[in-house]
Amino acid sequence: MTNEHPFAPFVRILGKGKKGSRSLTTEEAEAAMGMILDDQVRPEQLGAFLMLIRMKEEAPEELMGFAHAVRARLAVPDGLRVDLDWSSYAGKKRRLPWFVLAALVLAQRGVRIFMHGARGHTPGRLYTEDMLSLFGLQSAHSWSEVARDLDARGLAFMSIDTLVPRLGELIALRPVLGLRSPVHTLCRLLNPLAADCCVDGVFHPPYAPMHQRTAQLLGTRNSLTIRGDGGEAEMKPDSDSELHWVKNGVLSEGDWPRLYPQRLVREDVLDPQDLLRVWRGELEHDYGEAAVISTLAGVLCLLSTDRQQAPATWFEEARVLWQARARDAF
Repeated sequence: MTNEHPFAPFVRILGKGKKGSRSLTTEEAEAAMGMILDDQVRPEQLGAFLMLIRMKEEAPEELMGFAHAVRARLAVPDGLRVDLDWSSYAGKKRRLPWFVLAALVLAQRGVRIFMHGARGHTPGRLYTEDMLSLFGLQSAHSWSEVARDLDARGLAFMSIDTLVPRLGELIALRPVLGLRSPVHTLCRLLNPLAADCCVDGVFHPPYAPMHQRTAQLLGTRNSLTIRGDGGEAEMKPDSDSELHWVKNGVLSEGDWPRLYPQRLVREDVLDPQDLLRVWRGELEHDYGEAAVISTLAGVLCLLSTDRQQAPATWFEEARVLWQARARDAF
């Protein structure tokens, strides 16, 4: 008689039918993700596990357990601190990644930002990692390189393939499975350097409260989840923005107003060089600059100890910072 595989109980918990199945507890989720990270799971089990969770949708307690397993295996050096964790995993399809410019403005103002993400998992999208070279940046391959980039530019980017290679492999399964998996959500919420403030984006509305609650469970003091353009943490200036906050550990939500009353026409072809041209002031781009200002305003509110001001106040502060950017820096 063949003994049951140690991972089989986790698949059974999730797949035991409508009445018999349930979500994993935090402890079960941590144990299951630990086995996945340590390559102790068969491919058949892995596919079943990921898709069963995908079908029912991740529970915050499960994501908390997954994150605990990942964090326990991260070798983060002592003393490496950042002000803001910014996750970037979706990629942009219909618009350029204007949020990159918002991050650069903040970095120039002394905000230390750690950005992490993935690329290549969905054809036809523009990924943050591929935009870095426009601004003389590159993806860090070690924590020492992260520290170097933070000290030099105030912003460091690390691919999930370097941060947690196993998770990078799982994200790359998207075209194989045909669907995103819970790993896409997990990576957004890792906050590996334990920043006090985190910003992330979602595309599907039900995921925003899930991210918000998970961030709270993980002890993140301040976070902002944006139902952003393409699923990235980028506010849409021509539609109201749905925002989910954790402020000093307390959950709240609300809409921020649009800067333009009607939709702006999209370009037929996206040219990443336009990001650099707009930064330098060589190109006027109504949507792009408004997206930068809107996103910058939301993150400024997140970073501030006084978050009770009206959105219009943050928009105005963002405009001032955008206009004062060092245009010749890149």
